[in-house]
Amino acid sequence: MSRSRPLYTLWILLTIASGLLLRSHPVSLPPPIEKYGGDLLWALMAFFGFAWLFRRSSTLRIGAAALAFAWTIEFLQLYRAAWLDAIRQTRPGHLVLGSTFNPPDLLAYAAGVALGIALETLAARSRPSSP
Repeated sequence: MSRSRPLYTLWILLTIASGLLLRSHPVSLPPPIEKYGGDLLWALMAFFGFAWLFRRSSTLRIGAAALAFAWTIEFLQLYRAAWLDAIRQTRPGHLVLGSTFNPPDLLAYAAGVALGIALETLAARSRPSSP
């Protein structure tokens, strides 16, 4: 499989915009969506990012890498160091690294990666096969 970098760039940007929109609270959403929707979108963005970087890797390999990355970032929140906490206190640092370990986030990340796998699989099936 070979992925189109312009298409994945668009998917990354749309996912980031959706996550920022969700976190800006323009409308009231059910609490679980507000709490875990951003985590799901963050993992989906990681999936698209790995797909952009490793455009010839299998979908499952991309999914495994994205899930490992997301879970590593979550478990890293258990580690406290002054320099790392200083990064987490900035807006970009908080968006990327989070701040507090929360076990249910692991499920939200898995759901985001699963969504990425499903979207990529559906997109691959809808492409006309080459002669």
